[in-house]
Amino acid sequence: MVGCRGFLVLSDGTVFRGTGFGAQKTHVGELVFSTAMTGYQEALTDPSYAGQILMMTYPLVGNYGINGEDSESDKIWARGFVVHEACLEPVHSKSKKSIDEFLEEQGVPGVAGLDTRAIVHKIRDKGVMPACIYAGEEEPDIPALAKKAAALDYSGINFVDEVSPREPREFGKGKKRVVLVDCGAKANIVRELVKRGIRVTTVHYKTSARAILDLDPDGVVVSNGPGDPALMQTTAAAMRAIAKKLPTMGICLGHQILGIAAGGSTFKLKFGHRSANQPVKELETGRVFITTQNHGYAVDGASIGKDWVVTMLNANDGTVEGLRHRELPVFSVQFHPEAHPGPRDTGFLFDEFVKSL
Repeated sequence: MVGCRGFLVLSDGTVFRGTGFGAQKTHVGELVFSTAMTGYQEALTDPSYAGQILMMTYPLVGNYGINGEDSESDKIWARGFVVHEACLEPVHSKSKKSIDEFLEEQGVPGVAGLDTRAIVHKIRDKGVMPACIYAGEEEPDIPALAKKAAALDYSGINFVDEVSPREPREFGKGKKRVVLVDCGAKANIVRELVKRGIRVTTVHYKTSARAILDLDPDGVVVSNGPGDPALMQTTAAAMRAIAKKLPTMGICLGHQILGIAAGGSTFKLKFGHRSANQPVKELETGRVFITTQNHGYAVDGASIGKDWVVTMLNANDGTVEGLRHRELPVFSVQFHPEAHPGPRDTGFLFDEFVKSL
């Protein structure tokens, strides 16, 4: 609901007061920021944001509204939405509703009117931190909100268990089948495979290697998803067995899972990479791609087994962006080659994977 009170309270007690919109709710989540100029609908519906409060750095959000085409899942997964200015009367031919209506109907609170630049500076200095977002008519109990925020242990919660569908689903009618291990997959991963003539079967993230092989796939993709990859040991064990038998591709969390399967370890980034403008350098060719990303953890390149090689690095901070097995048709990338939002520099990686089937 537009015009109510809005507060963002960080776990260290810092308080930001603004105007509430969306649902009148109180939610707790890890506060993260995205520097993308567009793509707020895709971000809000990306399951990788489960358990997080998303803040956009671009000063105006909502100007082109919400349409019926750009959602990456069937609901909003972010726990809250923070913007400098929310446009409540969008103007676009495809717009079906405003950002306020979208959040309100899905029970997600938003706060506008905050100095998002100041908050980003704080996060870049201190690192991502738990926060409590409040939108409502009454003046909230600020110390109570700060206490709620401080109690959140984001890395200790298995959010993949929340977003991964329990039942298998089928997409496309191609002759070759790919099993997508759905850890919170964006819909465009499925679209990119289907448009290349692939039949896609999505399965729960805890599906065993034996059960995946019983589906007789030609290849396997491990998807993006939320949370700490160190909690995905069961999936990593399954992928360790699968990679010995089938072409395998990992995306985002899937990349980290394959890194663990390769004997590696992961670590939490100070404030993560969340945007549509992250530069990634391919080490073999020296080419730099501009990518869309959404992750808060990275693979320790020095920890992976001798049968694996680091193929790409983030041009900003040098973190690992790509892995490949030296002999088997198995590779992974930390970014999102399916884009949504763009850019589409790395869509060719799906072509490479399909050729290996």
